[in-house]
Amino acid sequence: MHRQATPPATGRAGKASLGRYALLVALPLLAATALALHFGGQQTGLDMAPAMVTHLSSPLARFLLQLLTVLVVAKVAGWLLRHLGQPAVIGEMAAGLLLGPLLFGALLPQTQAWLFAPESLGALTLVSQLGVLMFLFVAGAEFEVSRLRGQRGFALLVSHAGIALPFLGGVLLAFALYRHHAPVGVGFTGFALFMGIALSVTAFPVLLRILSDRGMEGTSLGRIAIACAALGDASAWCLLAIVVAWVHAGSWNAALLSLAGSLVFAVVMVSALRPWISKRSIAPAREGRALIALLLLALAAALATELLGIHALFGAFLAGAAVSGNQRLRDLLVQRVEPLAIALLLPLFFAMTGLRLRIDGWQAGDLLLCGAVIAVATLGKFGGTWLAARSAGMPSAEASRLGVLMNTRGLMELIVLNLGYELGLIGDRLFAVLVIMALVTTAMTGPLLDLLDRRADQRRR
Repeated sequence: MHRQATPPATGRAGKASLGRYALLVALPLLAATALALHFGGQQTGLDMAPAMVTHLSSPLARFLLQLLTVLVVAKVAGWLLRHLGQPAVIGEMAAGLLLGPLLFGALLPQTQAWLFAPESLGALTLVSQLGVLMFLFVAGAEFEVSRLRGQRGFALLVSHAGIALPFLGGVLLAFALYRHHAPVGVGFTGFALFMGIALSVTAFPVLLRILSDRGMEGTSLGRIAIACAALGDASAWCLLAIVVAWVHAGSWNAALLSLAGSLVFAVVMVSALRPWISKRSIAPAREGRALIALLLLALAAALATELLGIHALFGAFLAGAAVSGNQRLRDLLVQRVEPLAIALLLPLFFAMTGLRLRIDGWQAGDLLLCGAVIAVATLGKFGGTWLAARSAGMPSAEASRLGVLMNTRGLMELIVLNLGYELGLIGDRLFAVLVIMALVTTAMTGPLLDLLDRRADQRRR
């Protein structure tokens, strides 16, 4: 029987093997490189720096540097805000804004202009839009109709009252803002309707994270807030779909045709596809295939609504809603897709929002306008929610907490604002005002809840 030889790994034999590797591999490679450089006349040493700068200007290198910069700044800002008692997503939102002309462009204008040159943002823009699609896909999957059981009437009243009053405030603001802030060619109807929607949104996904961070997700108030926010978001997206269809179509007849097609598509997704998906059982070994099928469903639905004229975002949300009835598939999306969308892709969307944010053309009155918009949005959302909750018999303290929670706008508001900006419904100055409103109303949620809790403790004493 032959004994199998095993190579020695230690001792003198190991050192000899290392020496043979240096002699037979490293030395020939070094000699070949030296000869090629010497007789080829290539520059070496410090002269390689200009070549590295040239390589850095390639589209791939520029995109990778943009991606690295955005992610590092976003995660650092999220960590800082989390230690200040705010959700990390608020820090990431603020970081994206600071990478634009607001801070980075003010401190290092040439570097910011080179790193985020307009002609280099094509890839970043497309990837950020893909991130928003995936985020809304997961948000639609988290929209569980079962959460409304036993409180549908209450949730319908409160959520719609929390939309109606700020919507009215936004339309009234439009009368004062239209002349100076509406872009050329935008009619008053589209501008006013968009302003109403912009002040009416509640950020359902951000609200979930705030409730989870504060340990309120399983409480009675937390469940009511989730139901109201989910129903309110769905209603606000329906209103936005009407505005988008009208803007794309240019006339009410064409808009109605687009909305009719979109309504049929939504009914098919929710009433036909959702029950079928709910009955599917997925074996652990087939989760990979199921995930691919879900992603294809989201992309196909997004393409369908884009072709129908109401934007791809609505299709992604409907695809998520179609999946929401299957707990296993919903968990699969939350575990596999949501971390990628939130950790990698959404910070790019925040950065694109920041690059659009320009305050160099601001006037002194815009600061007052910013305060007025924040006041109207907050009073409308809080007041509508509080009045409806009180009329339904909720105690005043709980109704106040619910009003504060519904005032959270966050990421959903930024998505709406970017959509309005892309459609040309708002200009640079008003876009900046509304973005600041979204940040402020989201950031004030935690401190206002803390204030209400302290007052409740004082009363109990």
